[in-house]
Amino acid sequence: MVKITDVARRAGVSPSTVSYALSGKRPISEETRRRVEEAIRELGYRPHAGARALASSKSNVLALVVPLRAGIHVPTVMQFAVSVVTTARRYDHDVLLLTQEEGEEGLSRVTDTALVDALIVMDVQLHDPRIPLLRSLDRSSVMIGFPASAEGLTCIDLDFKAAGEACVEHLARLGHRTVALVGSPPEVYVRQTAFAQRVVQGFTAAADRNGLASTVHPCEAAPDAAREVAERLLREQPALTGVVVHNEPLLEPLIDAFEQLGLRVPADLSVTAICPAELAESQRVPVTSVAVPSAEVGTRAVELLMRKLGGAAVPEATLLAPRMTERGSTARRAVA
Repeated sequence: MVKITDVARRAGVSPSTVSYALSGKRPISEETRRRVEEAIRELGYRPHAGARALASSKSNVLALVVPLRAGIHVPTVMQFAVSVVTTARRYDHDVLLLTQEEGEEGLSRVTDTALVDALIVMDVQLHDPRIPLLRSLDRSSVMIGFPASAEGLTCIDLDFKAAGEACVEHLARLGHRTVALVGSPPEVYVRQTAFAQRVVQGFTAAADRNGLASTVHPCEAAPDAAREVAERLLREQPALTGVVVHNEPLLEPLIDAFEQLGLRVPADLSVTAICPAELAESQRVPVTSVAVPSAEVGTRAVELLMRKLGGAAVPEATLLAPRMTERGSTARRAVA
């Protein structure tokens, strides 16, 4: 590992001069600075995060707060995390991943020290208990998700309400009159997780607007639960011809369950989903879907945070419009 003494030796200066060149705490000549920077490039020297923090009062570390609670679909969450990490590296920042469900205490533990410069907070609830602390912190933050009141916060996410509406509008245009939403696991709704609540709002509003019969069914993310919800839907809504799925791991087993019950997709039942595009594309019958733009959201969350750290004004709300891709799982309703 290259040390500051190695850089000093290559540049022909003292280690303290290298430190001053990095921190800017004392003036040095342009010629000396040029030699130090050249030595750093040649040797591939990277200042230790702790040393950077002492020198500049900044750690160049962001905290990504994503509590891995019950009902969370970890693969999708990790897509957001990878995007945050790779974008942060472009800005010479590392990312500290906080996965414990600690609420305000976990945030306080991190922000009471010089461990991180700023925070990105995920799994936002409508009435999130972390919000008062985020509003009072002297550190910048961005929320991936929208609480009920976003005043004084910086929030970004897919417009999940519009996504729910888009799925129903698509089914309505195809002539479907009875639809159902198979949603997230029940505990996600109990916590009032914002994105799940917004999908329900959009689904219900669009169904009412189009005069469709509709129901909402939270569902555990398990094959047995998929079979049970499919049976219940056909028992309670025998005229059902359109389904919206907002539960990533349930997509394949739910389609299988309907087909085992005698409904062909899309001849008898049209299926849409809100999920990552690659998941929709990979199904035996590729699914018409609104993509969850995890890479774009993660990237733009970091960019908003970097602008805030640089003292620039940023919008409080950034809602990404839903993008629907039609595939083979939806068709015009057959009329007997």
